[in-house]
Amino acid sequence: MAHPLQLSDWSLIQSFLAVAETGSLSAAAKQLGRSQPTLGRQVHALEDELGVSLFDRHARGLTLSEVGRQVLPMAQQMYGAVNALGLTAAGQIQQLEGSVRITASVFVSHHLLPPIIAAIRQAEPAIQLDLVASDASENLLFREADIAVRMYRPDQVDIIAKHIGEVPLCFCAARSYLDRAGRPTSPAELMQHDLVGFDTNEDIIAAMRNKGWPASRDSFATRCDNQTAYWELIRAGCGVGFSQLSIVQADPNVEVLEIDVEIPVLPVWLAAPQAMRQTPRIRRVWDLLAEGLKARL
Repeated sequence: MAHPLQLSDWSLIQSFLAVAETGSLSAAAKQLGRSQPTLGRQVHALEDELGVSLFDRHARGLTLSEVGRQVLPMAQQMYGAVNALGLTAAGQIQQLEGSVRITASVFVSHHLLPPIIAAIRQAEPAIQLDLVASDASENLLFREADIAVRMYRPDQVDIIAKHIGEVPLCFCAARSYLDRAGRPTSPAELMQHDLVGFDTNEDIIAAMRNKGWPASRDSFATRCDNQTAYWELIRAGCGVGFSQLSIVQADPNVEVLEIDVEIPVLPVWLAAPQAMRQTPRIRRVWDLLAEGLKARL
């Protein structure tokens, strides 16, 4: 007979959800920062506790069993409730000290946030800061981060968001490339150059097609989805790409191209769980982040 789960078993629920989401023990272990054998034991422990098989095992990985599919929404609800409880409790801590976890894209974490974080540390030395540089969208409600810097408007329920401003973008290329290939001044000339684009991300292609340009993946001589590596490819002279105007202007080896094409701006938002927003240390870091970002936009 299955026994009721104890509070000490909540890690088993987390393991079950991670495997259900990723479809393999190895991917779930990487997501949770645990070893694969540990995760396997936790899944088996939960199955033993419940007296059922939650997954069907096959060569390609794990898929939810019929029982597992029935259990999944209840496990998600239970895990969400536990995290909501933790958020509410943590939100009551009143000291202006402790840790604040900030997440942002790899590019923003590399180019915009370091001096801002240094200023926050100088202003509030009792507050420790964790920076999660990731292009994934961390779940703020599951405490994967306390504050997120986003280039889109967050729309999760129970998340408070503030629009900070816009980041202007521009066409650009390394001076070394332009000196040998020439400087395009029109869309037609631009399409004759080596272009640096994305690999699997089709945002640039979609934007170019919306303007009537016959763009495809083959239009780009060099492709990369990682924004920081993408920027370094431009700096190295691989061709014409685009980046944030302030970053280009600060680099003497890269030149802004004056091409008569309107490029959309990137909105900048701060986001945090509603339950944590008024915690003094998070509110203070939020305010300092907003101030620092506005000064650099």
